[in-house]
Amino acid sequence: MNTGMAKIEWARQYMPVLGAIARTFRHERPLEGLVIGMALHVEAKTANLAAALASAGAKVYITGCNPLSTQDDVALALNSLEGVECYAKRGATTEEYYEAIDRVLDAGPVITIDDGMDLIYRIHTRRTDLIPSIIGGCEETTTGVHRLRAMAREGKLGFPVIAVNDTPMKRFFDNVHGTGESALTAIMVTTNVQVAGKHVVIAGYGFCGRGLAHKLHGLGARVTVTEIDPRRALEAYMDGFSVMTMDEAAAVGEIFITTTGNTSVIGKGHFSVMRSGAILCNAGHFNVEIDIGWLEEHTDRVIRRDGIDSYYFGDRVIHVLAEGRLVNLAVPKGMGHPIEVMDLSFSLQALCVRYLVEEGRGLLPGVYNVPEFIDEAVATGKLNALGLTIDSLTPEQKHYMESWSEGT
Repeated sequence: MNTGMAKIEWARQYMPVLGAIARTFRHERPLEGLVIGMALHVEAKTANLAAALASAGAKVYITGCNPLSTQDDVALALNSLEGVECYAKRGATTEEYYEAIDRVLDAGPVITIDDGMDLIYRIHTRRTDLIPSIIGGCEETTTGVHRLRAMAREGKLGFPVIAVNDTPMKRFFDNVHGTGESALTAIMVTTNVQVAGKHVVIAGYGFCGRGLAHKLHGLGARVTVTEIDPRRALEAYMDGFSVMTMDEAAAVGEIFITTTGNTSVIGKGHFSVMRSGAILCNAGHFNVEIDIGWLEEHTDRVIRRDGIDSYYFGDRVIHVLAEGRLVNLAVPKGMGHPIEVMDLSFSLQALCVRYLVEEGRGLLPGVYNVPEFIDEAVATGKLNALGLTIDSLTPEQKHYMESWSEGT
């Protein structure tokens, strides 16, 4: 067994919810003869999603959504699975990256699964001939959903897309615990620096940012949050964290983690006041949150080592992890979110694909929430896998909750 297949089999042991769905899929074959195009991080958990869809009768074509997140041994193993073709490779150039996207689209997918909207963007800008045949798509991450909603507002989105990222079973677990654990693990395994006592600045207090803040606090870090939303800023303050602007935080932080999904969150003015030895990394999808271009243009010299680029400015140095890309996957030892977390997220993806096949042709173009019954089914599946039971309403309680005329 090659290393990629060994990784896939290891992950499968810790993905009981997706495993149960795959068994149902093998029996019912709900995707028989359909072509599915995927642009996701190509690693072991993703491979299990691709295998589950193939077991449902689909032909799956997959490539990466980040040039540095592909695990080549997993990509090789995917090509040995029946019903799956993979075009991803680690370290792809920009040209190679989009060639692989086009190869997925050349297969004529009727369902797309994106992490960052690269397939949908390519379809709507270069491959518009595909739009009439596409039933719908699924989007995995916050940045992709932001872009999709912008397209929908402008009337440019050509088919229905389910915002998998926005459903509770994704946000509460993948975004909070997945990013919280995996980004922190990647930072520690890459740098080997101590977190306890460090002043860590987190840009953004959405679900990813708050997950990181709480995990770091548990390890003894002093956490500062920067925000643009007054409600999230107040929430961070009430949760016990310092709140200030990035202009203020830049001078005191020792480790900086961006989680906003926006551009130029840390830039020229911040670099100039940072203490020497500051470590910068990004936990958002695209490598636009830290102005790497400015650092490259103005550094006196740069030393590159495994996952760390050190930019020198006289006797000062600023360290950037993973070229400013998604740190939990793009550093050499990055493994992405924990397996159990991705079991939930990819179970959502699998069930949403089936939902689109069954209902998508009746949906207008636009961005849709995950149906509540799918969200609850994944939660129930996880509880069952854990051997946990919960209460249910009695008929009397149900009647009380549904009535407005009952006395107090």
